[in-house]
Amino acid sequence: QVQLVESGGGVVQAGGSLKLSCVLSGRTFSDYSLGWFRRAPGKEREFVAAITWSGASTYYSDFAEGRFTISRDNALNTGYLQMSSLKPEDTAVYYCAATVWTPTLLHRSEVAYDNWGQGTQVTVSS
Repeated sequence: QVQLVESGGGVVQAGGSLKLSCVLSGRTFSDYSLGWFRRAPGKEREFVAAITWSGASTYYSDFAEGRFTISRDNALNTGYLQMSSLKPEDTAVYYCAATVWTPTLLHRSEVAYDNWGQGTQVTVSS
């Protein structure tokens, strides 16, 4: 079991940048993959990005590719989502999620993750 706490959300103007953090606690000695998802008003929660424990593999949604960067610092038990060139369409609650890695893990699938943070609000204004 692992607990996750997101932070770094807020209000930013279109074209700006924002960096989200996700601190993991608990049984963090396991090889956890980390994912970011978001839910915009009136929409279903959708995949944003994911990263394996070592960072050797990363996964991005189409809208995040080239604008968002996922990373992690295992010494600090912290994951990050660096967002740049933000658009009003990026406005959403962003969630951090973690699950134990397996060779067949579907990183883009919401149901693959066992542990979720509380979410942090990101608002992009025009």
